[in-house]
Amino acid sequence: MKSSGNKIDIRNLSLEALYEHFTQMGEKSFRAKQVYEWLWKKSCISFDEMSNISKELRQKLDENFIINKVKINNSQFSADKTIKNSFILYDNHLIEGVLIPAPERMTACVSSQVGCSLTCKFCATGYMERKRNLNPDEIYDQVVLIDKQAKENYGLPLTNIVYMGMGEPLLNYANVMKSVERITAEDGLHMSPKRITVSTAGIAKMIKKLGDDQVKFNLALSLHAANDEKRNTIMPINEQNSLKALADALKYYFAKTKNPVTYEYIVFNNFNDELQDAAELAKFCKHVPCKVNIIEYNPIAFADYLNAGEDKIEAFAAYLRGQGIITNVRRSRGKDIDAACGQLAIKEKAKVS
Repeated sequence: MKSSGNKIDIRNLSLEALYEHFTQMGEKSFRAKQVYEWLWKKSCISFDEMSNISKELRQKLDENFIINKVKINNSQFSADKTIKNSFILYDNHLIEGVLIPAPERMTACVSSQVGCSLTCKFCATGYMERKRNLNPDEIYDQVVLIDKQAKENYGLPLTNIVYMGMGEPLLNYANVMKSVERITAEDGLHMSPKRITVSTAGIAKMIKKLGDDQVKFNLALSLHAANDEKRNTIMPINEQNSLKALADALKYYFAKTKNPVTYEYIVFNNFNDELQDAAELAKFCKHVPCKVNIIEYNPIAFADYLNAGEDKIEAFAAYLRGQGIITNVRRSRGKDIDAACGQLAIKEKAKVS
């Protein structure tokens, strides 16, 4: 990938490719390893910061390569201490990412695409046009910036990462996988893959690919209805990825990875909030070991959906628990700054620096 001035995006290169470039420049290969660690282990965004590299080599790097760093465009602080960020990319596109603090964990919610192509009817991002996929370094940078934010504001580092921001991660499969590799690698951020959750609206063939790749991170499926007719209504992707196709893919995935699956389920008022809906979900839960996160809905201007009443949500959760299914009711965070689940959508313009 080339940038302005025909410079190469250095973080788009593998270590092996970097070795080749250094050899061509007449530099010793171990220098490539040093630079690679500056980029991915120390999260360096300027060649000038690479203190164990000679000034001459730093100059040469600056002439041939570029680091397309992500910057914070704006941050909003919720009354519940959630922080929503808009990030500006090298081409002036904006994305959003969220820091969700809790007593025992600090979670980064990161985006994988600029916009989204899936048009889920209840999600603000679904009403945006998908502009492009994010590169691995752009996902990585969100994690680094939110980790810094957690330390500065709450004195704690990130403990968890969820790919639940803007976009569908499995439609940016290669870049998402590369970002996870850099975040978890010993010569990267060295986070445990068990602390990472990738969420999908449900692309059956890509769920199978996760199985083939024997991923170590957690998988969450945004289900929201265990009935094809209802799911088609709110999630058009279900028309090509029916519940049967998803069940088959999840069985394949579990057979390959032995990782249980999390189902995310928003209980919408007068849509999927009856015990019959809970019974359909309980039946779907029998396919693979799983748990259910019932998520509070956060209404958006584009859609008519409302959150179900507290009594309906509690009855729904009680039914699932009665069927032996681990069920958590997740309360929304950051609603007052449109940072909660389903609310991410760019509303401001990029600041000119």
